Amino acid sequence: MRLGKWAQLVLAMAPFLAGCGDFWQNPYTSSSSTCTTNCSTATSGDFYILNAGTTPQVVGESIVSGKLTAISGSPWTAASTPYAMALSPSGNYLYVSTIAGVYVYPITSGALGTAVQVSQDVAALAIQVDTSGTWLVEALQATGGVTLAAVPLSSSSGGDNGSELTASYTVANASIQNGKMAISPDDNNIFVALGSGGTIIVPFNAGASGGANPFASTGKVVAAANSDSEALSVAVDPSGSLFYIGETNADAAGTSGALFAYLYSSLSNASLTAATGSSIASGGTAPNAILPTSSGYVYVADGQGVSQAGNITSFAVTSSGSTYSIAAGSTIAAGTQPYALAEDSSSTFLLVVNSLGNPYFAWYTFDSTTPGQLDAQSTANTGSSPLAIVAP
Repeated sequence: MRLGKWAQLVLAMAPFLAGCGDFWQNPYTSSSSTCTTNCSTATSGDFYILNAGTTPQVVGESIVSGKLTAISGSPWTAASTPYAMALSPSGNYLYVSTIAGVYVYPITSGALGTAVQVSQDVAALAIQVDTSGTWLVEALQATGGVTLAAVPLSSSSGGDNGSELTASYTVANASIQNGKMAISPDDNNIFVALGSGGTIIVPFNAGASGGANPFASTGKVVAAANSDSEALSVAVDPSGSLFYIGETNADAAGTSGALFAYLYSSLSNASLTAATGSSIASGGTAPNAILPTSSGYVYVADGQGVSQAGNITSFAVTSSGSTYSIAAGSTIAAGTQPYALAEDSSSTFLLVVNSLGNPYFAWYTFDSTTPGQLDAQSTANTGSSPLAIVAP
């Protein structure tokens, strides 16, 4: 199977990174008091971090009165080397894909219960649960393209509730990026970032029943911008108005990353309609993660190589009728190769995991006076080689 470039790097370096004596420490002792202005004493909802270190694990945390606090029982050991993680929309089940299959953990008062295998697929590099909680969707690396699998889920246990259904698509140079899948808010489309293969968008019927396959037989492929560009990330706006793709080497000179914004409504057209201002420099060389928020701002986590600090850049999205525009905002420092972003359930904190550390985890608040700006709060060592972070 093939992994995305940065995911390959993370997994390859995990044993060396995890060999450090601080692979797992209590967050209170490893947290650094970096906040100097606009420091928050707010409390977040629970969130979960997936680590691919020597001891693969899921770490559960929350921020209580401004301090990082472990959920009782955390961390929990993953079944094997992990690829990706997803939450059910109810927040009652956490799914983790590994080289030993996909497992579901029931969640009770934030704590994870005993994991149960929900799928035997060993190459589910990206997973998501649709908004109805009816389907677990997997992206599987396949020779010459990608295979999508849909596992019907039980509402009472979160486990499989019938036979898995699949559909395969031919995409040249496809390389699924770990965890980089999105499902549109209306459940009508699946988006998967495929590295040099661009991005595939497959129509989906979440209401399919009676053993009917929920996937369309064909999908739309958005080719990478340049011959050496790679689609690293994808996201859909919560309003369903726009979708986003992050690519490397995609600016006019082909030397830095770029964020592409397209009208979701144009998916049915022969050609996609880009938002005014798209494509736009993403803020770094590797736009690993895209987080649209309900506030009208989109945040992109950008890597800058394996030895430099990355950053998080904000982008303002505005609309006038059916016309949408995107413009760059402020930038704030992150760790080395920031790989995944999440917004906590209270919409107070933006959370980031950095796959190569410095730090492994950091959190920010949304500035109350400057729209789109982030205020750095603090950092912690929550385990090495993190691949994902999710918040109910």
